[in-house]
Amino acid sequence: MRQMSDYPEDGELVVCTVKEVKNFGAFVSLDEYENKEGFIHVRDVATGWVKYIRDYVREGQKIVTKVLSVDTSKGHIDLSLKQVNEHQKREKVQLWKNEKKAEKLLEIVAEKLKRPPAELYEETATELLEKYGGIYGAFEEAALNQKAFKKEHGKKKWVDAFVEIAKENIQPPKVCIVAVMELTCPDSEGILHLRDALMDNSASERAEINIRYMGAPRYRIEVSTVDYKTAEEELKKIFQGIEAALKKFDGKAKLVRDDKK
Repeated sequence: MRQMSDYPEDGELVVCTVKEVKNFGAFVSLDEYENKEGFIHVRDVATGWVKYIRDYVREGQKIVTKVLSVDTSKGHIDLSLKQVNEHQKREKVQLWKNEKKAEKLLEIVAEKLKRPPAELYEETATELLEKYGGIYGAFEEAALNQKAFKKEHGKKKWVDAFVEIAKENIQPPKVCIVAVMELTCPDSEGILHLRDALMDNSASERAEINIRYMGAPRYRIEVSTVDYKTAEEELKKIFQGIEAALKKFDGKAKLVRDDKK
């Protein structure tokens, strides 16, 4: 997926394809910036003395580099390979792969709507990039929170097809929060009240909820969703609902452990 700006910013990580390798450095093309090329000086290829530059880069190789400087007047982009660690490389490559996948999915949406892909991209890209940080992020949001996504963009003609393709092709990332609750109710029908409290407060539109009996008075609750903040909010909401329901019958609810896994 091409970037909306013409040039990368200083300090940005970019995916490149090595075009030509010389003893003094390597010339690369920037995959995310159309018709833009950059240069990696041999001193920026690796830490220490580089005897054979082709031990580190070769023609046709995909690499992740850091932008050192950009001279838009001359079209020069200086890059560094040695300033990118393995974690940054893996993360950037995954983001790049996600956006490439999103590009293909947007083509499917365009085909479904019988519209040219470039036209649909021009219509949607700016809005989705600003709101979700990328087209793939928009597909993830559409797959995970369909109602919220439609509410946000519902008047636009492409939304229903976008959500449909997202549901079919995107598995949003999940995190899980685990908690243990101690639930008691002294009422003569306490077991029924506990059951009702759990059943009435075990559903969520933003998360998957799993509550299991561990042995009186302990219950294990797992909240799975897209990020820890949302999971924590849903856990709090569910626990408070159970607590309020049991108080009506002099019951008590206590959160005795809260853990992330």
